[in-house]
Amino acid sequence: MIKGIFEAHLPVKKLGNSIKFYQKLGLKLAWSDEETAFFWIEEGRSWLGLWEGEEYKTSYHPSLKHIAFRVAYEDLKKSISWLESIEVDAVPFGSRTSIDPFVRPYQGNASVYFEDPDGNSLELMCYIEVPNELKHITEKLSLEDWEELIVNSNFNKEGKP
Repeated sequence: MIKGIFEAHLPVKKLGNSIKFYQKLGLKLAWSDEETAFFWIEEGRSWLGLWEGEEYKTSYHPSLKHIAFRVAYEDLKKSISWLESIEVDAVPFGSRTSIDPFVRPYQGNASVYFEDPDGNSLELMCYIEVPNELKHITEKLSLEDWEELIVNSNFNKEGKP
């Protein structure tokens, strides 16, 4: 039945500023009026709605003000330099102090975080294949630590990526 997400929405203070920001991320403006803008995340498949209004003042909570964009693993590895090239600062996630991408083996994904001009939490995220013997790891690992762990695991010794 469910095939994916069609749309998600975020509150913004000044729509014009937000339109420029999301265009800088490479998203294509699909439609806008004085208070609303929609950007294609995957053209014809999913989009992001931005709504100008006082709701941008709502305190952050991931269930209210967060979007994760799917990227390829190789792109995630280059994400910090890409963000810097478009003058966007990465931010640490949770209690982490590093802004660098990290892996959650127990969830099978890797991420880097940044914010839009209104403090909405944005994430670049990819799926990763995790060998069964590593799925118990609940700590967040740097990409370097993850890749070293994979190289030294039975997963790699079996000839898999």
